[in-house]
Amino acid sequence: MSSNTPSYTYADAGVSIDAGNALVKAIGPLVKATMRPGTDGEIGGFGGFFDPKAAGYKDPLLVAANDGVGTKLKLAIDHDRHDQVGIDLVAMCVNDLIVQGAEPLFFLDYFATGKLENGVAERVIAGIAEGCKQAGCALIGGETAEMPGMYAPGDYDLAGFCVGAVERGEQLTGARVAPGHILLGLASSGVHSNGYSLVRRLAADKLWRLDRPAPFDHERLLIDALIEPTRIYVKTLLPLVRDGLVDAMAHITGGGLLENIPRVLPDGAHAIVDADGWPQPPLMEFLQAQGNIEPGEMARTFNCGVGMVLAVDPAHAELVRSRLEAADETVLAVGRIEEGPRGCTVEGSAGTWSAREGWKATHNA
Repeated sequence: MSSNTPSYTYADAGVSIDAGNALVKAIGPLVKATMRPGTDGEIGGFGGFFDPKAAGYKDPLLVAANDGVGTKLKLAIDHDRHDQVGIDLVAMCVNDLIVQGAEPLFFLDYFATGKLENGVAERVIAGIAEGCKQAGCALIGGETAEMPGMYAPGDYDLAGFCVGAVERGEQLTGARVAPGHILLGLASSGVHSNGYSLVRRLAADKLWRLDRPAPFDHERLLIDALIEPTRIYVKTLLPLVRDGLVDAMAHITGGGLLENIPRVLPDGAHAIVDADGWPQPPLMEFLQAQGNIEPGEMARTFNCGVGMVLAVDPAHAELVRSRLEAADETVLAVGRIEEGPRGCTVEGSAGTWSAREGWKATHNA
């Protein structure tokens, strides 16, 4: 080596190995707090083990899901709200698993940033661990990527990967759904994790002051209402699924009510969603008014106050409702299944969702 040539290190390129090692050490207790039967609680290897037999499964089908948080992350980054977006990351995966009848077993995360700031990363991962505890799954590993030049200062991105299991023959496919089934909804906790590109566009165009009390709730800052994490429905729904009381479920994410419900319906089943059946939450009313958004556009963009839709045999509807309410869920009368092309129609009367006259929007799968 030439004595006139400086000796380069990885840190000179913007990557701190020491910071990465310190993060792994710091999050160790968070990871251990999520452990459940089937896991060993250790991280740092090249992969994480899970034993389905130790979790009580005899002949399981494995079900996998992955997702992100989307541009909701920009709100979290811009307003120093890093503590709960990890819950969103978990929720978007585990809610997708439960609709197939699967119990979430283990979760892995991917955290990518230009420069690792351990204070931020620890807060994000603490949220992921909290989401895993809410869902009853174990955080068994992940990846932290420090990539200078890939992200603007302070920015980061998240991805989540979850594997669940359901005993063979007990998975939900929607095949049992038929005309006459009742549609029940579970209330959302807010916008959840889709539609934020429109939320952020409205915030910019309408000059919202996110650090001020929300116009629809003076007890909360507007940013806190918008950043409320996605509700995790796993622990309340899993007992009903295992008792055979639910025939299909739809997680209401991107595509809203209109496009998500048909994903779990068989041919010949058409969902009729009656928007008159539940009050539009004040946050949704605010978004609609600020953007002068048509009711049909609301139905295909936001969850409109409904985070999960259940298709239930009428004979089981009251039992399902009572058990969900006993588990502190808010149950909404969403609609019904009729004979018709596989799809969904959302309809409302004059005045519902600020409509000047009766309206309907239809999506056929």
